[in-house]
Amino acid sequence: MTQVRISDALRAVVFEPTRDLTEALDEFYAPDYTHRSDGETLDRAGFVEMVTRVRGQIVSGTVRVLDELHDGLRYAERHVYEITLADGSTAKREIAIFGSYAEDGRFRHLSETGFDLSA
Repeated sequence: MTQVRISDALRAVVFEPTRDLTEALDEFYAPDYTHRSDGETLDRAGFVEMVTRVRGQIVSGTVRVLDELHDGLRYAERHVYEITLADGSTAKREIAIFGSYAEDGRFRHLSETGFDLSA
């Protein structure tokens, strides 16, 4: 089983707007995937809706992994992303992620928290 990485998922799902979104999501996220951010937990359908909305607003982006750990089905990662939005504004955030894998190596659950950095 090859386990996926969040940096690869971000590139495929958010930063490559020409890639088929359903295909990209299926590559990285299990059918029963849940996502927790800012105190809200989304099921896979809610996550797809959120990603679709965000993807339409981002023109370009990069991700730099700071730390990443795998332990069996457990996963933790910390990264910095920088994005440029369609309106020309930019954002830079550091994100910490903790989660778990499904048996097939895709993400089953991720919880994230982060903070803005100076651009």
